Amino acid sequence: MAALVLGPLLRHVDETSATVWVETDEPCEVTVLGCTTKTFHVAGHHYALVIIEGLQPASTTPYEVHLDGTRMWPETSSPYPPSRIRTLGHGNAISLVFGSCRYARPATAGADRDLPPDALDTYATRMARDPESNWPDALLLLGDQVYADETTPHTQEYLRHRRDLEQPPYAEVADFEEYTHLYLESWTDPDVRWLLSTIPTSMIFDDHDVRDDWNTSHIWREQMQATDWWQERIEGALMSYWVYQQLGNLAPADLATDDLFAAVCAAENGEPLLREFARHADAEADGAKGTRWSYRRDFGRVRLLVIDTRCGRILADNHRSMVSDNEFDWIEEQTRADIDHLLIGSSLPWLMAHALHDIEAWNEHMCTKHDGHLLGRLAEKLRQGADMEHWSSFGESFRRLARLLAAVGSAERSPATICVLSGDVHHAYVAEARYPDPPDSKIYQLTCSPVHNEVPGFMKIGFRLGWSRAARAITARWTRLFRVPPAGFEWVKLDGPYFDNQLATLTLEGRSASVRLERTEVGPDGPRLCRASEVVLTDG
Repeated sequence: MAALVLGPLLRHVDETSATVWVETDEPCEVTVLGCTTKTFHVAGHHYALVIIEGLQPASTTPYEVHLDGTRMWPETSSPYPPSRIRTLGHGNAISLVFGSCRYARPATAGADRDLPPDALDTYATRMARDPESNWPDALLLLGDQVYADETTPHTQEYLRHRRDLEQPPYAEVADFEEYTHLYLESWTDPDVRWLLSTIPTSMIFDDHDVRDDWNTSHIWREQMQATDWWQERIEGALMSYWVYQQLGNLAPADLATDDLFAAVCAAENGEPLLREFARHADAEADGAKGTRWSYRRDFGRVRLLVIDTRCGRILADNHRSMVSDNEFDWIEEQTRADIDHLLIGSSLPWLMAHALHDIEAWNEHMCTKHDGHLLGRLAEKLRQGADMEHWSSFGESFRRLARLLAAVGSAERSPATICVLSGDVHHAYVAEARYPDPPDSKIYQLTCSPVHNEVPGFMKIGFRLGWSRAARAITARWTRLFRVPPAGFEWVKLDGPYFDNQLATLTLEGRSASVRLERTEVGPDGPRLCRASEVVLTDG
């Protein structure tokens, strides 16, 4: 009898349709709300993405998962409320929870890492007690859903039974099979498993989903490609990302025209197809990448545009950009809409602490100007050693995005707010962009990280100093001295920084918007969330 290995995960939901993802232990038929699909096979693993259509707008429908006609979800004697699909079109406020950087699950993180409570796990526990009217409309996970380069003791024991950990890549994951273990480790947390079955979830990768500093520079890529283990690693990373994360980001209409999805579903074993796809996706030719991971979701008059800021980078042939020109053209096209709010999902913050921004911009300038010389090599070592890889270290892309957001915010029917939602940097803050010619839209950087990790003390000091006026005065003079191209506008920090395990909730009603930050703490009855701050972005 077939059984669930992972899932169900409720992924894309709109006014009349939804998708539900599962992994099973053998081939079978998967049925949800009368919609049935066969599993597809990849390298010994079996998956299904059930497309459910014909739902009513503004409806709430509990669902079960049946494998070959036998109910497998919800589990017998489940203590949680029923998993359900709530479609859009309700006309109420849109509530979007977001965060990033979740290191494994609490049960396997290891006693040697005394991490604060897991914010996603704690949120799920509270949500199960709350009335359904308090549940959010969507969850956005902005990277590092798994840590391929920082494995837990639990994962290392699994790896030790597969291969010699004294040989590269040592205790990091090596291939697709080992990636499947990472997802199994992270997504079988009972509270989080129920949460993901109930709240529509969108995702995008960041570096630790593959490896720290992934695609920092062309030199970094060359260093990785020179090893005898990297190719298998990057293929496994992108194959597993497509299966476990990317498929669920797509709407049914997109899936219907996706040739790869159709081919993998029809194949006896989709591994060769996905392996070739992964090689193509990682490759860089003529200033473009082989695939586009960026995607769009609409929540009524709210548009979410999620940008791939890792795999899509262009780094070769003396050209450096966060995404290719073709992909940036696509991004610009998606911003042209009559909407109340535009959300840009970027795993990496666009606006950072001023001093840190200046240092990264200076570093890119030095790497480029002195490429091939001693100063350039030293600057490259600094770039890799200090993780100088954010939008500020891709100056042309940083300024192009700034111009785009200003143009959208100055259009005839501009949105009330434009918010860049990010994670990565293991702290939370709210910053507002201030242009010389102010657009009509309010433009913000909303950063929330981590969900389940930690921030070393020296990094807390660095981030606090980075926002200080004294540090800004020094680095501003430094960048002028070296003639680093200026940003062309200013930004101010409105709230933060906060250094906790945390989640943010963005609430959008009409043309009003606010963001609430909640952090974890240990109370008398165990882990709980408490409000750290709330910022009104616009009152409409």
